Amino acid sequence: MRAFAKLLDGLVYTRSRNAKLKLIADYLRSQPDPDRGWAMAALTGAIDLKAVKPAAIRTMVEQRVDAELFAMSRDFVGDLAETVALIWPKPEGFEPEMDDGSLGVSAVIARLEAAPRAKAPDELAAMLDHLDSSGRYALIKLATGALRVGVSARLAKTALAQAFGLDVDQVEELWHGLTPPYAPLFDWAEGRGERPVPEDMPVFRPFMLAHPLEEGVVDLADYAAEWKWDGIRVQIVGVGGAVRLYSRAGDDITATFPDVAAAFAGEGVLDGELLVRGEAQGGAEHGGGAASFNALQQRLGRKQVSAKMQADYPAFVRLYDILFDGAEDLRALPWKERRIRLESFVGRLPPGRFDLSALIEAADFEALADIRLGARDAAIEGVMLKRRDSPYVAGRRTGLWYKWKRDPLVADCVMMYAQRGHGKRSSFYSDYSFGCWTAPPEDGGELLPVGKAYSGFTDEELRDLDRFVRNHTIQRFGPVREVEKTLVLEVAFDSIHESKRHKSGLAMRFPRIRRIRMDKPASEADLIATLRRMIA
Repeated sequence: MRAFAKLLDGLVYTRSRNAKLKLIADYLRSQPDPDRGWAMAALTGAIDLKAVKPAAIRTMVEQRVDAELFAMSRDFVGDLAETVALIWPKPEGFEPEMDDGSLGVSAVIARLEAAPRAKAPDELAAMLDHLDSSGRYALIKLATGALRVGVSARLAKTALAQAFGLDVDQVEELWHGLTPPYAPLFDWAEGRGERPVPEDMPVFRPFMLAHPLEEGVVDLADYAAEWKWDGIRVQIVGVGGAVRLYSRAGDDITATFPDVAAAFAGEGVLDGELLVRGEAQGGAEHGGGAASFNALQQRLGRKQVSAKMQADYPAFVRLYDILFDGAEDLRALPWKERRIRLESFVGRLPPGRFDLSALIEAADFEALADIRLGARDAAIEGVMLKRRDSPYVAGRRTGLWYKWKRDPLVADCVMMYAQRGHGKRSSFYSDYSFGCWTAPPEDGGELLPVGKAYSGFTDEELRDLDRFVRNHTIQRFGPVREVEKTLVLEVAFDSIHESKRHKSGLAMRFPRIRRIRMDKPASEADLIATLRRMIA
């Protein structure tokens, strides 16, 4: 556990991507199996110890520490694992019986997996007694699966590839055909075995991604244009009668959308956008038929989806590309040839669950720009530009695909609440809820929350915002502070939709702080009616 704790400490306090890659690579080269495999599982979110939940940890700590003291400490520190690591008291006269070997990553996981739910907190407490504060922090992060150390699954796999001189895309393709602690993968990496081949398994293939089109013009003789839909990018894989749906991060989301998986017939690998039907949304000129992201969000993250939920929010996939047709790998073919194969494949699928993303007909780039400006469909984010001769290659390759997102909407809002961040931001109030007026304040209008943002500002602006929160707090609700309603934030967002879940009746898509308006009085912030007129 000492080596894993050192790794987590390093990742928390390191901002550089290259430095994070080196930390993980050094750890993987120096640690034995199966510890390093379980560490990779933890870094990629593949560990789910059902017997250990945050509520059980809080109860366990409150048996040793005054509950009020723990609550105040948790509020100040902002992270459960860090709070427990610092405040945990060892029993008086305690003598350690375990050495670091018996508290390795794999040994810890084995003990917690074997423990019944009722006994898991006792097992965890016994191990905490034998560790220092860094070890306790690492143990709780491992047990809860909430690492939050600034490492994505892709970054961890990239580090593994770099550590052993592998192709990261090959690692990505193998990943979902293997299970922790990934012994065959490390055997291959260190030359003790052949590259694992998960035959007849619906494994994930890395997505092709696009660069933002910041400026400049492309020739539509060389590039095809299609709409960029506002859902979630998915890959549908059908092999040997098994079907899987993968998110862009490579997460298996089949259980969340069983209706889509059940409707997929045939064998192949397709790339598309997962959406929810909404007949009122989208015109025929766009391909239409898709509701806003807010409708799709009702189904995201659910481990089980009821028949009613499936009926109320019927999911479908708007297809962009084809990677495999049966066992034939089409990725090396140019886009225009893959498009022909895709059109043929789509014809064999049920149209209620799968359709084709329509191409945009435009005489030239200037005409396309006009079409893009006029598209305020709730389910459209912008335009995709794909080079007609481009192969399907993993990651972002310059000059092949571009995304040209529509300009963001902007509103002036008033900060209402603030909450501490996580990880390196745990000492700052960095998550801000903001609102707009129901009517002009001089006419008795009140502020209602319309969104929450935690990005878009610089480190210097974060310090200014944190200082404002601390100096203008009027009430506390656990980790949340209510502030004086005096600071205006200019908020940019991609779209806004009706929402029954929010008191204002509105929900923003991708809100971020664009500017801090120290110059503007709160009374001049926008009205909710103004935001409502922005709904597509």
